[in-house]
Amino acid sequence: MRKVKIYITLKEGVLDPQGKAVQNSLQSLQYNNVQDVRVGKYMEVLLEESENLDEQINRMCDQLLANPVIEDYSYTIEEAG
Repeated sequence: MRKVKIYITLKEGVLDPQGKAVQNSLQSLQYNNVQDVRVGKYMEVLLEESENLDEQINRMCDQLLANPVIEDYSYTIEEAG
């Protein structure tokens, strides 16, 4: 069994209103050195071992988990505990 940790972020140049709201809130709490905040998604998926694990993960991300038009993704594969 493998644990796949998937990180999804907005592509550079795509507006991030949620990140901007977090940045403004932090600055209103006097964290004035916060220059930018980007909000993303994190997922953990448990998968059975297979020969084409990387290909399967990429298809899952491209077809459902991420929007490839506006989002980038990366992942790590670990041995499930």
